[in-house]
Amino acid sequence: MEEFADFRAPLYEVKANLFKGLAHPVRIRVLELLSAAPEVSVTELLAATGLEASHLSQHLAVLRRYHLVKGERRALQMFYTLAYPQVAELLSVARLLLKDMLHTTRAQLESSEATAPAPAAAATGSTR
Repeated sequence: MEEFADFRAPLYEVKANLFKGLAHPVRIRVLELLSAAPEVSVTELLAATGLEASHLSQHLAVLRRYHLVKGERRALQMFYTLAYPQVAELLSVARLLLKDMLHTTRAQLESSEATAPAPAAAATGSTR
């Protein structure tokens, strides 16, 4: 794979290439499905994602290219697994990070609302 082939590349570039493989919601969804089961067939992935076969195939090709999944053909069916169990751990850590970030943002919003001055009454232009 050309993204990982240059062993002289700095580690941060290799890491960036890994995240390119993750950089689409459909690919994250596929990885989550694979994290929840030892293996998943393409038929099951199609049903779970609602994608057309050609679109799913393109995303699976990207995931294979970035060494995130492995595929195995059995008869007429293709099955996928995570290439490394750490991929599931990475998704779990990302979920925890996002949860913490949302909690912090919510706390900041609540704090700013509590200290914000009350809005001035809008002039309505009506006389009574």
